[in-house]
Amino acid sequence: MNAQKPGLHPRNRHHSRYDLDALCATHPALRTFIVTSPAGEATVDFANPDAVKALNKALLAHFYGVAQWDIPAGFLCPPVPGRADYIHHLADLLAESHDGNVPSQASVLDIGTGANCIYPLIGSYEYGWRFTGSEVDPVAFASAQAIVNGNAGLSRSIRLRRQKDPAVILSGIIHKNELYDATLCNPPFHDSARSAQAGSERKRRNLGLAATGALNFGGQQQELWCEGGEVAFISKMIDESKQFARQVLWFSSLVSRGDNLPLLYRALTQAGAVKVVKKEMAQGQKQSRFIAWTFMDEAQRKRWAQNRFKG
Repeated sequence: MNAQKPGLHPRNRHHSRYDLDALCATHPALRTFIVTSPAGEATVDFANPDAVKALNKALLAHFYGVAQWDIPAGFLCPPVPGRADYIHHLADLLAESHDGNVPSQASVLDIGTGANCIYPLIGSYEYGWRFTGSEVDPVAFASAQAIVNGNAGLSRSIRLRRQKDPAVILSGIIHKNELYDATLCNPPFHDSARSAQAGSERKRRNLGLAATGALNFGGQQQELWCEGGEVAFISKMIDESKQFARQVLWFSSLVSRGDNLPLLYRALTQAGAVKVVKKEMAQGQKQSRFIAWTFMDEAQRKRWAQNRFKG
């Protein structure tokens, strides 16, 4: 009997242990990275960044129909089950204003889509949503565009926009008269390069890697840290979100550290958010969460859904 991974959303496709035979049948290159655990079971060599990338290729192909997926060396290789959870919980949030039904025609903005384009890939497959992905880094942008171009039909549901001004987040991306049902974001969570390096060292020790070993998840500077860390980044997003209060139903962002929430709640109060929601998520021992906020009251959210969601 397959063991259940604790905490994942009920609609998440990754509750059971990985079926390595099925994944290797989908992506044969994964078999190179299958090793035997101390308990004598077949597993993926998670300490090897190439193995983690191969696993992602297999998962995206097997579960989400993504035939072509790759990222440049050193860029963030996201854990697919956890990323899928954010999408499913966001779907539940949108369903609250739609008589409990997840809308099939939502338009979502992925802030900092990254080289991996992971949220649009999962969300467009699971719910048929349309995505706009913003990205400031030219290499990451080119990688995400190559993924969209390399898979038939994705260009109809995913478009990408370069953020030309690194000092802003939403401005310049949300155009005049555009409407988005939700935004999502995986912000840089460290507050300095030194903090990011310390986190990397802890990760290496946990994986039993030498100090020079490559990290299995990777990550560029703009993916891992910014001045002031995630509190500064999300606070800036909150402040900017006021400008688009009537163009976006729900703004949202991952928050890696729970003890950062009080500062963010204070910023949301100052911004005049009408409702704030926290969604807790868990994958194994890893705990995470996202917060969502809106400037619309319940009646306005209902009207929005009636006008926007047909399916």
